[in-house]
Amino acid sequence: MNPAILLLTDSRLPAGGHAHSGGVEQAVTAGAVHDVPSLEAFLRGRLHTSGAVAAALSAAACAFASRTARPALPTWADLDTEADARTASPAQREASRVQGRLLLRVARRLWPSPVLEELAQAVPSPHHPLALGAAAHAAGASPGDAAMAAAYHAVSGPATAAVRLLGLDPVAVHRLLADLSRELPAPQGRHDPRSPAGLAAAWAALPAHSAPALDLLAERHARAQIRLFVS
Repeated sequence: MNPAILLLTDSRLPAGGHAHSGGVEQAVTAGAVHDVPSLEAFLRGRLHTSGAVAAALSAAACAFASRTARPALPTWADLDTEADARTASPAQREASRVQGRLLLRVARRLWPSPVLEELAQAVPSPHHPLALGAAAHAAGASPGDAAMAAAYHAVSGPATAAVRLLGLDPVAVHRLLADLSRELPAPQGRHDPRSPAGLAAAWAALPAHSAPALDLLAERHARAQIRLFVS
Protein backbone atom coordinates (compact mmCIF):
# COMPACT_ATOMS: atom_id res chain seq x y z
CA MET A 1 0.00 0.00 0.00
CA ASN A 2 1.22 3.47 -0.89
CA PRO A 3 1.66 5.47 2.37
CA ALA A 4 -0.05 8.48 0.76
CA ILE A 5 -3.34 6.59 0.86
CA LEU A 6 -3.28 7.03 4.65
CA LEU A 7 -3.91 10.74 4.15
CA LEU A 8 -7.03 9.96 2.15
CA THR A 9 -8.40 7.77 4.96
CA ASP A 10 -7.49 10.21 7.74
CA SER A 11 -10.58 11.86 9.23
CA ARG A 12 -8.45 14.95 9.92
CA LEU A 13 -8.00 15.62 6.20
CA PRO A 14 -9.71 19.02 5.70
CA ALA A 15 -12.15 17.71 3.10
CA GLY A 16 -15.35 17.89 5.13
CA GLY A 17 -15.76 14.18 5.83
CA HIS A 18 -16.15 14.78 9.57
CA ALA A 19 -19.44 16.61 8.88
CA HIS A 20 -21.14 13.49 7.48
CA SER A 21 -22.43 10.55 9.52
CA GLY A 22 -23.25 8.19 6.67
CA GLY A 23 -26.79 7.73 7.93
CA VAL A 24 -25.85 6.98 11.53
CA GLU A 25 -27.38 10.13 12.98
CA GLN A 26 -30.82 9.31 11.61
CA ALA A 27 -30.36 5.64 12.56
CA VAL A 28 -29.68 6.76 16.12
CA THR A 29 -32.73 9.01 16.06
CA ALA A 30 -34.87 6.08 14.87
CA GLY A 31 -33.42 3.79 17.54
CA ALA A 32 -31.90 1.41 15.02
CA VAL A 33 -28.40 2.12 16.33
CA HIS A 34 -28.12 2.43 20.10
CA ASP A 35 -25.07 0.40 21.19
CA VAL A 36 -21.97 -1.32 19.81
CA PRO A 37 -23.76 -4.50 18.57
CA SER A 38 -26.40 -2.51 16.70
CA LEU A 39 -23.65 -0.27 15.29
CA GLU A 40 -21.83 -3.38 14.11
CA ALA A 41 -24.88 -4.56 12.20
CA PHE A 42 -25.31 -1.11 10.64
CA LEU A 43 -21.67 -0.85 9.58
CA ARG A 44 -21.51 -4.37 8.21
CA GLY A 45 -24.59 -3.73 6.09
CA ARG A 46 -23.17 -0.43 4.87
CA LEU A 47 -19.80 -2.00 4.08
CA HIS A 48 -21.26 -4.73 1.89
CA THR A 49 -23.68 -2.48 0.00
CA SER A 50 -22.78 1.17 -0.53
CA GLY A 51 -19.22 0.50 0.66
CA ALA A 52 -18.67 -2.19 -1.94
CA VAL A 53 -20.07 0.07 -4.66
CA ALA A 54 -17.86 2.98 -3.59
CA ALA A 55 -14.81 0.70 -3.54
CA ALA A 56 -15.45 -0.50 -7.08
CA LEU A 57 -16.07 3.03 -8.38
CA SER A 58 -12.93 4.36 -6.72
CA ALA A 59 -10.84 1.56 -8.19
CA ALA A 60 -12.34 2.23 -11.61
CA ALA A 61 -11.61 5.96 -11.32
CA CYS A 62 -8.01 5.32 -10.23
CA ALA A 63 -7.47 2.88 -13.10
CA PHE A 64 -9.01 5.29 -15.61
CA ALA A 65 -6.80 8.11 -14.33
CA SER A 66 -3.70 5.96 -14.81
CA ARG A 67 -4.30 5.39 -18.53
CA THR A 68 -1.62 7.25 -20.45
CA ALA A 69 -3.90 7.61 -23.50
CA ARG A 70 -7.47 7.86 -22.26
CA PRO A 71 -9.97 7.46 -25.11
CA ALA A 72 -12.36 10.22 -26.13
CA LEU A 73 -15.19 7.96 -25.00
CA PRO A 74 -15.97 7.04 -22.33
CA THR A 75 -15.18 10.05 -20.17
CA TRP A 76 -15.10 11.14 -16.54
CA ALA A 77 -18.69 12.29 -16.99
CA ASP A 78 -19.66 8.79 -18.10
CA LEU A 79 -18.15 7.23 -14.97
CA ASP A 80 -19.85 9.89 -12.84
CA THR A 81 -23.15 8.92 -14.46
CA GLU A 82 -22.52 5.30 -13.45
CA ALA A 83 -22.05 6.50 -9.87
CA ASP A 84 -25.23 8.53 -10.08
CA ALA A 85 -27.19 5.50 -11.28
CA ARG A 86 -25.98 3.52 -8.27
CA THR A 87 -27.09 6.14 -5.76
CA ALA A 88 -30.88 6.00 -5.57
CA SER A 89 -31.41 8.61 -2.86
CA PRO A 90 -31.25 12.27 -3.99
CA ALA A 91 -29.99 13.19 -0.52
CA GLN A 92 -27.16 10.66 -0.78
CA ARG A 93 -26.28 11.87 -4.26
CA GLU A 94 -26.01 15.42 -2.97
CA ALA A 95 -23.90 14.36 0.02
CA SER A 96 -21.59 12.35 -2.24
CA ARG A 97 -21.10 15.28 -4.59
CA VAL A 98 -20.45 17.72 -1.76
CA GLN A 99 -17.79 15.43 -0.32
CA GLY A 100 -16.35 14.77 -3.77
CA ARG A 101 -16.06 18.48 -4.58
CA LEU A 102 -14.30 19.21 -1.28
CA LEU A 103 -11.94 16.25 -1.60
CA LEU A 104 -11.05 17.22 -5.16
CA ARG A 105 -10.30 20.77 -4.04
CA VAL A 106 -7.96 19.54 -1.30
CA ALA A 107 -6.32 16.90 -3.51
CA ARG A 108 -5.51 19.48 -6.19
CA ARG A 109 -3.45 21.35 -3.59
CA LEU A 110 -1.81 18.29 -2.05
CA TRP A 111 -0.95 16.43 -5.27
CA PRO A 112 -1.10 18.82 -8.27
CA SER A 113 -1.87 16.67 -11.28
CA PRO A 114 -3.24 17.06 -14.83
CA VAL A 115 -5.65 14.23 -14.04
CA LEU A 116 -7.22 16.14 -11.17
CA GLU A 117 -7.50 19.26 -13.30
CA GLU A 118 -9.13 17.20 -16.03
CA LEU A 119 -11.67 15.75 -13.60
CA ALA A 120 -12.42 19.19 -12.14
CA GLN A 121 -13.14 20.57 -15.60
CA ALA A 122 -15.23 17.60 -16.70
CA VAL A 123 -17.21 17.19 -13.46
CA PRO A 124 -16.83 20.15 -11.05
CA SER A 125 -18.70 18.26 -8.29
CA PRO A 126 -17.87 14.59 -8.88
CA HIS A 127 -19.17 11.79 -6.71
CA HIS A 128 -16.88 11.12 -3.78
CA PRO A 129 -15.62 7.72 -5.03
CA LEU A 130 -14.48 9.30 -8.30
CA ALA A 131 -12.63 12.09 -6.52
CA LEU A 132 -11.08 9.55 -4.18
CA GLY A 133 -9.91 7.33 -7.04
CA ALA A 134 -8.45 10.23 -8.98
CA ALA A 135 -6.75 11.59 -5.87
CA ALA A 136 -5.31 8.15 -5.11
CA HIS A 137 -3.77 8.05 -8.58
CA ALA A 138 -2.36 11.55 -8.19
CA ALA A 139 -0.80 10.46 -4.88
CA GLY A 140 0.84 7.48 -6.57
CA ALA A 141 -1.50 4.83 -5.16
CA SER A 142 -3.02 1.85 -6.97
CA PRO A 143 -6.66 1.03 -7.79
CA GLY A 144 -6.54 -1.57 -5.01
CA ASP A 145 -5.42 1.11 -2.55
CA ALA A 146 -8.26 3.35 -3.73
CA ALA A 147 -10.79 0.57 -3.23
CA MET A 148 -9.57 -0.11 0.29
CA ALA A 149 -9.67 3.60 1.15
CA ALA A 150 -13.24 3.96 -0.13
CA ALA A 151 -14.45 0.90 1.76
CA TYR A 152 -12.76 2.06 4.95
CA HIS A 153 -14.24 5.53 4.55
CA ALA A 154 -17.71 3.93 4.28
CA VAL A 155 -17.47 2.55 7.82
CA SER A 156 -14.96 4.72 9.68
CA GLY A 157 -16.92 7.96 9.28
CA PRO A 158 -20.19 6.49 10.56
CA ALA A 159 -18.33 4.75 13.40
CA THR A 160 -16.78 8.02 14.57
CA ALA A 161 -20.15 9.75 14.30
CA ALA A 162 -21.74 7.06 16.47
CA VAL A 163 -19.15 7.67 19.18
CA ARG A 164 -20.00 11.36 19.17
CA LEU A 165 -23.75 10.81 19.10
CA LEU A 166 -24.05 8.00 21.65
CA GLY A 167 -20.95 8.43 23.80
CA LEU A 168 -19.84 4.88 22.99
CA ASP A 169 -16.52 3.51 24.19
CA PRO A 170 -14.13 4.60 21.40
CA VAL A 171 -11.85 1.61 22.01
CA ALA A 172 -14.77 -0.80 21.59
CA VAL A 173 -15.79 0.95 18.38
CA HIS A 174 -12.25 0.81 16.99
CA ARG A 175 -12.11 -2.87 17.91
CA LEU A 176 -15.21 -3.20 15.75
CA LEU A 177 -13.46 -1.39 12.90
CA ALA A 178 -10.48 -3.70 13.29
CA ASP A 179 -12.77 -6.70 12.89
CA LEU A 180 -14.54 -5.16 9.89
CA SER A 181 -11.22 -4.39 8.22
CA ARG A 182 -10.94 -8.09 7.41
CA GLU A 183 -14.07 -7.74 5.27
CA LEU A 184 -12.99 -4.73 3.22
CA PRO A 185 -13.88 -5.53 -0.40
CA ALA A 186 -11.22 -5.81 -3.07
CA PRO A 187 -11.67 -4.64 -6.67
CA GLN A 188 -12.65 -7.30 -9.17
CA GLY A 189 -10.15 -6.29 -11.82
CA ARG A 190 -12.75 -5.46 -14.47
CA HIS A 191 -12.18 -1.71 -14.53
CA ASP A 192 -9.27 -1.41 -16.98
CA PRO A 193 -9.99 -3.27 -20.24
CA ARG A 194 -8.00 -2.51 -23.34
CA SER A 195 -10.64 -0.92 -25.57
CA PRO A 196 -12.97 2.07 -25.02
CA ALA A 197 -15.99 -0.13 -25.68
CA GLY A 198 -14.72 -2.67 -23.18
CA LEU A 199 -14.14 0.08 -20.63
CA ALA A 200 -17.71 1.33 -20.93
CA ALA A 201 -19.04 -2.21 -20.63
CA ALA A 202 -16.89 -2.83 -17.55
CA TRP A 203 -18.20 0.30 -15.89
CA ALA A 204 -21.78 -0.75 -16.56
CA ALA A 205 -21.00 -4.10 -14.90
CA LEU A 206 -19.62 -2.58 -11.69
CA PRO A 207 -21.45 -3.63 -8.48
CA ALA A 208 -24.81 -1.96 -7.91
CA HIS A 209 -25.74 -3.28 -4.48
CA SER A 210 -28.78 -1.47 -3.10
CA ALA A 211 -29.40 -0.40 0.48
CA PRO A 212 -33.02 0.83 0.70
CA ALA A 213 -32.80 1.38 4.45
CA LEU A 214 -29.83 3.72 4.00
CA ASP A 215 -31.73 5.56 1.26
CA LEU A 216 -34.71 6.08 3.55
CA LEU A 217 -32.51 7.24 6.42
CA ALA A 218 -30.79 9.74 4.12
CA GLU A 219 -34.08 11.21 2.92
CA ARG A 220 -35.44 11.50 6.46
CA HIS A 221 -32.24 13.16 7.59
CA ALA A 222 -32.42 15.69 4.76
CA ARG A 223 -35.88 16.74 6.00
CA ALA A 224 -34.93 16.83 9.69
CA GLN A 225 -35.20 20.28 11.26
CA ILE A 226 -32.55 19.58 13.91
CA ARG A 227 -29.40 17.65 13.03
CA LEU A 228 -25.74 17.60 13.98
CA PHE A 229 -24.37 16.19 10.72
CA VAL A 230 -24.93 17.23 7.12
CA SER A 231 -25.86 13.68 6.14
